Amino acid sequence: MKQPELGKKIYERRKAKGLTQEELVEKCNLNVRTIQRIEAGEVSPRNHSVKALFEALEIDWVEAGKAEHQEKIEEEKSSEVNSIVKKAVPNLILLYLALAAGVINLILPFFESGLDVNPMKVDEVNVSTFWWVKIGVALLSTLFLAGMIKMTHIFPNRILRRTLWVMLIINAIFGSVELALGTELNLVIVGFYIIRSIVFGSFFVLIGIGFLSYKNVWSNYTQIIGVLGILSGVLIMSVIGAYIVSVPFTLFKLSQLGFLFWAINKIGRTSSPDSTFSSQVTA
Repeated sequence: MKQPELGKKIYERRKAKGLTQEELVEKCNLNVRTIQRIEAGEVSPRNHSVKALFEALEIDWVEAGKAEHQEKIEEEKSSEVNSIVKKAVPNLILLYLALAAGVINLILPFFESGLDVNPMKVDEVNVSTFWWVKIGVALLSTLFLAGMIKMTHIFPNRILRRTLWVMLIINAIFGSVELALGTELNLVIVGFYIIRSIVFGSFFVLIGIGFLSYKNVWSNYTQIIGVLGILSGVLIMSVIGAYIVSVPFTLFKLSQLGFLFWAINKIGRTSSPDSTFSSQVTA
């Protein structure tokens, strides 16, 4: 037991037994000044002095030791929980932003598609709208992928994490190319969209495989996400199938948002000392 708790305990026990400090001296062979300093919490006595005081005051040495051990466990547990919560806060902020970006990104790509599907009429497209939509989609996609990458640290998944990192880089490359080309798109570069479909489709398949590699995480939900990712990726890669991919791909996006929402709820519970999830959270 540490000071000042030890001194307080000895003082309260002495008063409860109706002893003066002088009377306690006679029982434990310590001088009055020493007892005064111990009770005031000014010094940390040696074990033999504590044992003498406990015996004189009829305090169970073994029980006191157990209480001290339990106190240390509680302190360590409290410190661990506080550390986890501190780490969880930035995780939560990023995941909330990723969740919001994912929701907005469900709608914005419809405007983006309108700029892509008819390159012959691109001159009719408002230049300002083109730039804002392209930049918006790129930024939202980057934020969403960053949140997903953070999630793979919270729920360790090396395959998914590496795939998402490469996806983030590929997304930046294709986004930069599109912004560089601007509104000069025409049928001559229609092959660009075919290449993009094949590349992105391949990575959606890999992301699906990454989710399939999860085990015992939110029941079989990750398996469903994995299947939807693979199906969407195959359809996108086929180019022709890209025209019918909207339903499975939208479900794939929605299922990922659901997983992020679940992760946010799990991390939020780390503030409770009784949380069984606490030990799973890492930065």
